[in-house]
Amino acid sequence: MLFNRKILVTLFVMTLPFAALSKENHAVKETGLYSFVMKDIDGKDKKLSDYKGEVLLIVNVASQCGNTPQYKSLQEAYKKYHAKGFEVLGFPANDFGHQEPGSEDEIKKFCDTEYHVTFPLFSKITVKGEGKHPLYHYLTEETDFKGEVGWNFGKFLADRQGHIVARFAPGTSVDSKEVLAAMEKALSEKKGKL
Repeated sequence: MLFNRKILVTLFVMTLPFAALSKENHAVKETGLYSFVMKDIDGKDKKLSDYKGEVLLIVNVASQCGNTPQYKSLQEAYKKYHAKGFEVLGFPANDFGHQEPGSEDEIKKFCDTEYHVTFPLFSKITVKGEGKHPLYHYLTEETDFKGEVGWNFGKFLADRQGHIVARFAPGTSVDSKEVLAAMEKALSEKKGKL
């Protein structure tokens, strides 16, 4: 009996580090939208998990597009709703008609000078095709809103838990009734346990 007890105690003690390691890894590992670490417009790492509890509008943007004036309505929405937990995340992409040819510095300067953008901008990525960034692979292939992005200024709306709850066509401005209603609905949900 004593022998069996020693074996059990030894086995228990031996598994403690693995149990702690497993728990630690489980707590750190993110899934879905929050699993991505992106480069911001200045080249610094930014975890999307930093936006937990916020409503996110993820937009692929460009500086030389017919939709570029949407920067104005995006900035206005950001200013109006930011205090309520709303973020616009702008991802420059040069995938459609080469309408975002500039460097990160040029994009940042353009957005500041022309539209006084204060919402977060990220480094240029590819949002369609073979070289598609994993974030856009997730958005267009692993959510309920599947399908390639059709042009600049496509929009994905994420709720406070990081679930994609709506998608809007590039030509649909953020100040349209459709987008505003979806944003306000997502913002009305209280921050819960994440």
